[in-house]
Amino acid sequence: MRHPREVDLPITVDRSSPVSLATQITLGVREAIETGLLLPGDPLPSTRAWAKRLAVSRGTIVAAFEQLDGEGWLVADRGATRVDPDLARHPRAVAPRAAAQPEPARTGVDPAPAGLDLRPGWPDVSRLVDQGWRAAWRAAADHPWTDHPAEGSVALRTALAEHLRLTRGTNPEPQELMITAGVREGLQLLLTVLALDRRRPLLVAVEDPGFPALRQVVTSLGHRLLPIAVDEHGLGPELLTELAESPDLLLLTPGHQYPLGGAMPVSRRLDLLGWAQEHDALLIEDDYDGELRFDGPPLPALAALDRRTSPHGDRVVMLGSFAKLLAPGLGIGHILPPASLRPALVEHRRAVGGPVPAIVQDALTAYLQAGELRRHTSRMRRLYRQRRSLAVQALGDIEEIGLRPMDGGLHCVIELHGDPGVEPKIIERCREAGLLVSGLSQYWSEGSPARPQPGLVIGLGSADLPSGLQLLRRVLTRRD
Repeated sequence: MRHPREVDLPITVDRSSPVSLATQITLGVREAIETGLLLPGDPLPSTRAWAKRLAVSRGTIVAAFEQLDGEGWLVADRGATRVDPDLARHPRAVAPRAAAQPEPARTGVDPAPAGLDLRPGWPDVSRLVDQGWRAAWRAAADHPWTDHPAEGSVALRTALAEHLRLTRGTNPEPQELMITAGVREGLQLLLTVLALDRRRPLLVAVEDPGFPALRQVVTSLGHRLLPIAVDEHGLGPELLTELAESPDLLLLTPGHQYPLGGAMPVSRRLDLLGWAQEHDALLIEDDYDGELRFDGPPLPALAALDRRTSPHGDRVVMLGSFAKLLAPGLGIGHILPPASLRPALVEHRRAVGGPVPAIVQDALTAYLQAGELRRHTSRMRRLYRQRRSLAVQALGDIEEIGLRPMDGGLHCVIELHGDPGVEPKIIERCREAGLLVSGLSQYWSEGSPARPQPGLVIGLGSADLPSGLQLLRRVLTRRD
């Protein structure tokens, strides 16, 4: 009978030892069982295969197995020698092993206890896996041996350049783009290259409030943060003139300020470009959900304005990903740097390697080339517009709160009127009711000179949204 499967144990023999080879093997197998390396019911290697690997006689292996069989550690079972399954009933005989825990259904947020989860950070992925999505992955799986340059697949960069031309107003050449594992990885790549060039930590200005995960990237690499307050239109360039020290970089979300939601007008974008040119600084544009705008015409990306005065860009580094449009688990994005930065970025990327598997790049290429991303984007715009209407209908008439305008994106900001202490109180009441939401105040930088605003942030991508909104309404209108 054929051996059930190949088994390779990290057990060796020492021919210089006074202990016999059979005894060494016996001791090694026994230890493997006692420490949990071998579990009850696991098969052992065939005597012929193991004798060949250890360069000992088959009789030596047979003698060891017979000793362990006599001691009750092993049994002959279905043509193979196995660890006795009955040992599972004797916890002292084998090391306990923790039961495998299921992976949380979401990435980017903490696992939720039982209940309804309205925390932001996750798109609705229920509409993603369709015929077009499956076809793209089948096409990629047909060529699993494909390899791509460290800066990314040429075909993907070509398709992505066309996508950015049509949706974000930029018109890059494919060779100007680099594929990344997402916005955070792209920011890490940029900061590393700039710090190596300047041989010092960088001063990075960030919007306050802003996205905490990107602030963590900056500080984890040893750079300094400089929080700058935002208004309803984003970061104001007039605040930069009051700084005692000019930042090297400004990290911005001009298309849809995170989390407050305002869109930066073109005049302010042009003012920031002028400031960056005057102070030899770079603007990092986090275009995290630029395609998901509900109302009004899409504003040109900051990178597009930069390229109107300089053909290949001069002051803006555009970071993008497909985490909000498709799924965070896809782990793919892009960086569009100014021409002056690209050689250093490519050199560093080639030195450390590309982080995105070729098959993921090929699947996204097929998805883009077939026009499926465009169709999916249209579907999701309609869906999130409906979700926004649900939020307004459920909460819009509550006097104690205010809903910030939602022109696009995957989240909703609920301002809580009154004392700042109302936020933790409402969050705790939601938790007691079986509902998870995020606090608005957590988006301000630690030690921020601005006073954090109390409020809640909820995700429009949550499958729990309809029932979650009704439960949230009951919490917010509770009188006690």
